[in-house]
Amino acid sequence: MLSRTADHLFWMARYTERAENTARMLDVNVQTSMLPQSAEDAEQGWRAMLGISELQSAFDHKYGLLNAKDVLDFMVRDPDNPSSIAACLTEARENARAVRGTLTTEVWETQNATWLDMQERLSSGLLDTDPSQFFEWVKYRSHLSRGVTLGTMLKDEAVHFIRLGTFLERADNTARILDVKFHAAKDINSTDEAVQRDFYYWAALLRSVSGFEIYRKVYRDVITPERVAELLMLRGDMPRSLLACMDEVVHNLQEVRNDVSSDTERFAGKLHAELQFGRIEDILAAGLHDTLTEFLERIFALGNRVSRDFLVPLAA
Repeated sequence: MLSRTADHLFWMARYTERAENTARMLDVNVQTSMLPQSAEDAEQGWRAMLGISELQSAFDHKYGLLNAKDVLDFMVRDPDNPSSIAACLTEARENARAVRGTLTTEVWETQNATWLDMQERLSSGLLDTDPSQFFEWVKYRSHLSRGVTLGTMLKDEAVHFIRLGTFLERADNTARILDVKFHAAKDINSTDEAVQRDFYYWAALLRSVSGFEIYRKVYRDVITPERVAELLMLRGDMPRSLLACMDEVVHNLQEVRNDVSSDTERFAGKLHAELQFGRIEDILAAGLHDTLTEFLERIFALGNRVSRDFLVPLAA
């Protein structure tokens, strides 16, 4: 496969997944902002949202003071934010358009219809009147895109590059959400009110990665930070966990291997093995924040290695 074609497929998938992940995080923030809380706590929640995406400085430069409406506008439809949902879905559609001949008609029409429908929904004011409904629509369109891809495309290199993009992006996002939440929770006091409120936030975190029902099925107990970390890092049967993502990354790398990719496969395989054989007790003892920070650095490096070995070379 031509490297430019692989590049478009890879980034089509990454942008689609990124739009879904942003919608998930924003929806949880909208829901938790309705809880009784101080203005400082509410602002901290929105700042954490920007911090997850490394967009705090860009937001401050444009808006100055922080309020929920401006954060939603910035993260959903601001043309100056390349990571906004609107920008991601536009880029996904443009990458799909560039390789229409490689995609099935159903996959292209799904991407194009998503972009067209997004314009209508944003202009209708849905984000202002019912943001959760808009975020559910974003998640649904992402699910539809993955389903149509797997249901209509030949299982060849094109699908493998799409899956690579999806799961590298998902791993990065899951690690960021987990790191920010644990970092914010470290100073929580032990009053009954604080414990009850923190329980709700851990449940909201699980819902943001579609993990609340899975947690209940696996652990059948109260939600604890340690088990949340274990579920989202080390459970291969949890679809959005770090291990599940690396399962897919390693598998799809093997399917597209070429003469220069062996070192990248080893790099991914080592990261996968550390998760596969890791124990949450050891991770917590070593420091969860440090572990997740290192994981994010290695996922970034792995994405660069994939670009180097298979896609259009990175700009100097």
